Amino acid sequence: MAIKNVIFDFGNVLVAWEPRHLYRKYFKTEAEVDYFLRNICTEEWNTDLDRGEPFEKLIQERIAKFPEFEEPIRFFKDRWEEMIYCAKDETVEFIFELKAGGYRLYGLSNWSAETFPIALKKYQFFELFDGIVISGQEGVVKPNAEIYRILLDRYGLKAGESVFIDDKEINVKAGEALGIKGIVFDKIENVKRRFADLK
Repeated sequence: MAIKNVIFDFGNVLVAWEPRHLYRKYFKTEAEVDYFLRNICTEEWNTDLDRGEPFEKLIQERIAKFPEFEEPIRFFKDRWEEMIYCAKDETVEFIFELKAGGYRLYGLSNWSAETFPIALKKYQFFELFDGIVISGQEGVVKPNAEIYRILLDRYGLKAGESVFIDDKEINVKAGEALGIKGIVFDKIENVKRRFADLK
C-alpha cells in the first residue's frame, strides 16, 4: 500500500530535548551533570513522568530521597523549557515538504501531559499535525503496543499506509510489529532517502 500517513516522534526528532542543556548551567563539571542524571533525575524516572505520573508527586519523592539535590530536582519542572532549547530545523522543513506533498502528519511521543502544552505554545509547527498522541495523556509509553493502537484507532489509520519515524530503534520495531513501516531517525538526509525508498 502507498504511504499516506507519516508519524513522527518529537523529542530529538523535531525538537532538541536535552536535560544536559539545563544542568550544565547549574553544575560546575560534566561529571556532576552525569552523576545527577544517572542517579537522581534518571531516564527511568523521566519515563514515569512520560507515563502520566504527576510532576509534583515525583519531584517531592526525589527531594525526600535526595534532599541535598532539592534545587536541581525542582529545576526539572520549573526550568523544563530550557531542555527543549531549539527545533530541529531540517526535520521541520521536511514536515512542511510532506504536508505540501499531501501526506497526513501524526505525532506519537513519550512526553509528560503537563509539559507538552509548553512545547505546543513554543513551536507553531505542531499546528501542521492532523493528530497527536502523547503518552502522558494516555497513561502508556512506547514501545508498548497499546499506544500505537491508540493512534491507529483514534484517527482511523491503516498500519500499512503509515510510516513511523523515531530516534529509538526499539520504538520503530514496536511499530513494525503492528505493520507500520519504520525509519530510525539519525541524519535527515538518511531519513529522506529511506522515506523515498518506501514510496
